[in-house]
Amino acid sequence: MASGEGFLTDEQREMLKIASQNVETALPSPRLSSSPKSPTSLLSDHQLKVPAGGKAPTGGIAVRHVRRSHSGKSIRVKKDGAGGKGTWGKLLDTDGESHIDRNDPNYDSGEEPYQLVGSTISDPLDEYKKAVVSIIEEYFSTSDVEVAASDLKDLGSSEYHPYFIKRLVSMAMDRHDKEKEMASVLLSSLYADVISPPQIRDGFVMLLESADDLAVDILDAVDILALFVSRAVVDEILPPAFIARAKKTLPESSKGYQVLQTAEKSYLSAPHHAELLERRWGGSTHVTVEEMKKKIADLLREYVESGDTFEACRCIRELGVSFFHHEVVKRALVLAMEIRTAEPFMLKLLKEAAEEGLISSSQMVKGFARLAESLDDLALDIPSAKTLFQSIVPKAISQGWLDASFMKSSCTDGEAQNEDKKLDRYKKEIVTIIHEYFLSDDIPELIRSLEDLGLPEYNPIFLKKLITLAMDRKNREKEMASVLLSALHIEIFSTEDIANGFVMLLESAEDTALDILDASNELALFLARAVIDDVLVPLNLEEITSKLPPNCSGSETVRMARSLITARHAGERLLRCWGGGTGWAVEDAKDKIMKLLEEYESGGVVAEACQCIRDLGMPFFNHEVVKKALVMAMEKKNDRMLDLLQVCFNEGLITINQMTKGFTRVKDGLDDLALDFPNAKDKFSFYTEYAQKKGWLLPSFGSSATEALPTAAAS
Repeated sequence: MASGEGFLTDEQREMLKIASQNVETALPSPRLSSSPKSPTSLLSDHQLKVPAGGKAPTGGIAVRHVRRSHSGKSIRVKKDGAGGKGTWGKLLDTDGESHIDRNDPNYDSGEEPYQLVGSTISDPLDEYKKAVVSIIEEYFSTSDVEVAASDLKDLGSSEYHPYFIKRLVSMAMDRHDKEKEMASVLLSSLYADVISPPQIRDGFVMLLESADDLAVDILDAVDILALFVSRAVVDEILPPAFIARAKKTLPESSKGYQVLQTAEKSYLSAPHHAELLERRWGGSTHVTVEEMKKKIADLLREYVESGDTFEACRCIRELGVSFFHHEVVKRALVLAMEIRTAEPFMLKLLKEAAEEGLISSSQMVKGFARLAESLDDLALDIPSAKTLFQSIVPKAISQGWLDASFMKSSCTDGEAQNEDKKLDRYKKEIVTIIHEYFLSDDIPELIRSLEDLGLPEYNPIFLKKLITLAMDRKNREKEMASVLLSALHIEIFSTEDIANGFVMLLESAEDTALDILDASNELALFLARAVIDDVLVPLNLEEITSKLPPNCSGSETVRMARSLITARHAGERLLRCWGGGTGWAVEDAKDKIMKLLEEYESGGVVAEACQCIRDLGMPFFNHEVVKKALVMAMEKKNDRMLDLLQVCFNEGLITINQMTKGFTRVKDGLDDLALDFPNAKDKFSFYTEYAQKKGWLLPSFGSSATEALPTAAAS
């Protein structure tokens, strides 16, 4: 105190007071400023001094930037009051990163910064594929078919079952014979009960399509996959026709095609191929399917001799193949047919097994269904097989051990077989009829032949066969096919028949292209020509497209047909695309029509003119007669042509369809005709009214024509 150390003089106190007042008036906000005009700089301009005996701060540091600790030491503080030992930090310290201490007693998880975590949307198919891998792995470990079938049912997503087949076979291909045999056994057990026949087929198609990839990892993939396909055919889970159909969908250079070739020529065509294929991976599942069938046959024969139902049920149970009980049902029924005295025993056994729950309802139905499918072959050995089977089914249903739905399905199958036979006969008949037409060019005879068949519901099939046969022949036959379509549309075919026929053609376009290289272009021409000939209307093309699968080659063909129709002079080009159906070009037909009309106009007889039109033999082209007759009537200012058209209509020589088409063509060309005949529109209106009164044209055409004419005149 005596030394006065650390005290300010009066002058210094006054200066500090002034500086504090300047701070309050100069700063608009409470935040401290480090600008040149701040109080800090202001104080630094007036360096504060202490008395001579005291300690002065070094470097002329302002008072505000000095802190004194409890020990008496002076501490330099950072700019703007931030940092430094024993300080509070900046007034608004927002620039530094804040750190949350999770060990702090006051820690709150809500103060943690939010972070968006991306997550992938799961694909049901990917989930299914992962799940089936574990099912297959477990099955290969346990050999438990029932558990695998149950797990697959519980998994759901039955629409993805083809992927299960692909994964099962591809995993088995890279393992030992044991797993290969197990895979074949599992497929047989899942067939129809869990996985439908179409899904089995689709699964094998997927395998064939991926054969090239499989061959990269598995050296003998072609041979192994051929064995799986052959085994599936032998086990009756794939039809024999599968190989022929699948070949059409695969390139000949692909591994999948080689698989089918190997299966067909190396395995399925070998003597005793069924036995060889059953034993190819034999012993791998302790008992092969063939050995299981033998055990079932033996126990059934022992049962016939002993009559002990309880013992027979025990033996069936000990087989431990509940998924294969349909084989018990099938063999029991066959034995009942072979040995007539065995029928009561077999029916009793099946009844007992069903009531005990030993043989499930689905296995019972499957056994009956398998026998129903093989009745034709069985009838070769047992002539009365069909009759006996038909007598057993009602008994089984009445006793309650066969589901009544089987009767409906079997009836449906029988009707389907009859329908297939009828369709096969029809196809053979129409091939003969079409070949005769290509030779004779006799449309009336062909129409009579179709009417004699009496199957109008098959008209679309006739159209498909007609165009398919024509596409593989010369232009003459193609033109004849188009001519015939026009005639059939007038006489016996509806527009719906023709549209459905083209849908069938377009659906099979890919198969047709295997035999006919330019099939797509040919089909587009036939479709466009049908529109030009008024057999179809442009709206029908949209209907046809809507009935086709998306992104198929048929849709592209329809688009091609549209572009042909919308091109300039499309009518003339399409009419000339194959020439005349009777061997001379359309242009020649037009010349003949013009000559006969000129002869008639110069004084000819109506009957002779009608005969000339008839001799042309082109009823589909009679609209040209109508068009040229109307134009000539305008040119010659002679209405005698109307008398000819009247007689042609009365005799049925020119139909109302061809008459309407001829008038329409004239109406479409009125603007051009008006350049040569100024009163063409007035004349056409008169002709239209006259034809309407006489009944040549429908009233609707008359109204549409009269509505169109003022617009044309105004333009």
